[in-house]
Amino acid sequence: MNMQRNRINMVSMRKQIRIGRNDPCWCKSGKKYKQCHMGMDEKIQRIQDAGHIVPDHSIIKNQDQIAGIRQSSKINIAVLDYVAEHIKEGITTQQIDDWVYDLTTKMGGIPAPLNYQGYPKSVCTSINNQVCHGIPDEKVVLKEGDIINVDCSTILNGYFSDSSRMFCIGEVSPEKKRLVEVTKECCDIGLKEVKPWGFLGDMGQAIHDHAYANGYTIVREIGGHGVGIEFHEDPWVSYNSRRGEEMLMVPGMIFTIEPMVNMGKVDIFIDDDNGWTAYTEDGMPSAQWEYMVLVTEDGAEVLSY
Repeated sequence: MNMQRNRINMVSMRKQIRIGRNDPCWCKSGKKYKQCHMGMDEKIQRIQDAGHIVPDHSIIKNQDQIAGIRQSSKINIAVLDYVAEHIKEGITTQQIDDWVYDLTTKMGGIPAPLNYQGYPKSVCTSINNQVCHGIPDEKVVLKEGDIINVDCSTILNGYFSDSSRMFCIGEVSPEKKRLVEVTKECCDIGLKEVKPWGFLGDMGQAIHDHAYANGYTIVREIGGHGVGIEFHEDPWVSYNSRRGEEMLMVPGMIFTIEPMVNMGKVDIFIDDDNGWTAYTEDGMPSAQWEYMVLVTEDGAEVLSY
C-alpha cells in the first residue's frame, strides 16, 4: 500500500548521538561500536560529505527487527498465495477482503490497511484503470478480461510487511497481459540494482527506462516507501529518478519496489467520493507489483512478494 507524501530531509549523521568506540553499538547487537557499525557509519558520513542523501540510524533495522519483519512477511506471502489460488471470474472484491481478514487474523496477524488513516478495508483491490487503493466492495464483481492488483499488508507483533501482485481474470487482451508482464519485469530489473552503497536512483532509473522503452509511463506522485517498524517510513522511493541520485542504500534498510505503470499517460486523479482510489486520467489500464526488500551486505533479500 502506497501513500502520497512529500520528501523529508534526512537527519545528518553528524547530528546523531556520539558513540564511543568501546560503547555498546546503537543497533543493540550487544557488540562494541567499533566491532559493529562504526565502520559503516564512517563510510556513510564520507558519502554524505560528498553531497549525497544518506539514511540515519532510524532507517536501519537491527537483526531482531529483521527477524520480526520476516515473520510478518510469511503471513503476507501466505495470504497472497491464498488469493492467487482462489481468485477468479465472479468473485467480488469484498470476498477478497474477507479472505485477507480471515486468514491474516487466523495466523495471528492484523491487516495493516484496516482503519489506517480511515481506510475502511483490510486490503486494496485495484482493477483495470484504478492505479492503487481500490476499496473492496460487494457490488464489484470480477469479470473475464479484468486485471487486478491485490495489495496486502500485515502487522505481526508490531512488525509490518507489505507486497502486492497482479492477477489476470480469465482471458485478458494481449495489451493488458503485456502491461502486467512488463510491470513485473520492471520490478525484477529494479531488484537487481538493490545493493549496498548504491543509490535508490540506480533502481529508479532502471525501472523507469524499462517501462518507457516499452511505451508505458510511471506514476510520479505515488511511490514506494520504507517499512517494517511502521507501515510507511522514510525513504520515499521514486521510479522516475536518476542513477547516482536519491538516498544511499546500506545494509539493514527495508523498502518497497512498487512502480505503478500506466498503459497511457502518466496523469492520475483521486476519487472525490472516497478520497482514496487513484485512477488514470485517460482511463487506460494501470498495473503494479510490489516487492518488499532488505538491503544485505552483498545485495538484496526479498522479504515479501
